[in-house]
Amino acid sequence: MGIRFERSEWALILGGSSGFGLAAARKLASCGMSVAVVHRDRAGAMPAIEPAFDEIRGYGGGFLALNVDALSPQGRAQILDELAARAGAGSIRLLLHSIARGNLKPLARSRFSGDGDLLLDEDDFAGTVYAMGTSLAAWTRALHDRGLFAGDARILSLTSEGNEVAWRGYAAVSAAKAALEAVSRSIAVEFAPWGIRANVIQPGVTDTRALRMIPGSEAMKASALRRNPFGRLTTPEDVADFVALMCTPEARWVNGAILRVDGGERVGG
Repeated sequence: MGIRFERSEWALILGGSSGFGLAAARKLASCGMSVAVVHRDRAGAMPAIEPAFDEIRGYGGGFLALNVDALSPQGRAQILDELAARAGAGSIRLLLHSIARGNLKPLARSRFSGDGDLLLDEDDFAGTVYAMGTSLAAWTRALHDRGLFAGDARILSLTSEGNEVAWRGYAAVSAAKAALEAVSRSIAVEFAPWGIRANVIQPGVTDTRALRMIPGSEAMKASALRRNPFGRLTTPEDVADFVALMCTPEARWVNGAILRVDGGERVGG
């Protein structure tokens, strides 16, 4: 028998119209959980996204698709109001932070590209660290203050190998991931009295839209294929399966951890 949840249990997925977030929304909905997806997409992108949302609706649970800026105070307030009205107090079983909005400018000009490179500035750093890092704290506190978390809630977020490895153009995102991990650890300790568990997932290299934006992503995929004992890349569905697993009662004693979901890629070479 597979994993099953009650329809009264909700997942709030920040960044849920593609990649890991969308795969998690599909998986959790297929297991009976109700899902609220927050995304930021232009009208022209919606025809490609709506079929996936229709699939999620088809599982019969509750579904909210909110095309709102999750990083603005106004957007957050709107989302919280929608959740309070539709899901109700004590309903959020999972908060999944899957926001991929970061700056990929380099720190230094390449010796071979002349003076044309646009370099990271302080605003680039600050915006990226908030979007992909410390906004997790703002969302956790807001949901807690509104009484929306369930008594055994799970908070999951996504990091990458770039938390320790320097890639050109990844400095701001790397800083954000380090901040995200630190914030998650603090949430794990400070919100434990309310039954909240917080953990970070580190997927292996996955061919997502976000990865393709990183300079040198093709070389990263080739390296991952060489290292992975199973000879393939991680997929969003691999990670979505683990997200569902982490929402089960049996995963209640996992807290404050960074958990690799990569098929052994990291240790493979």
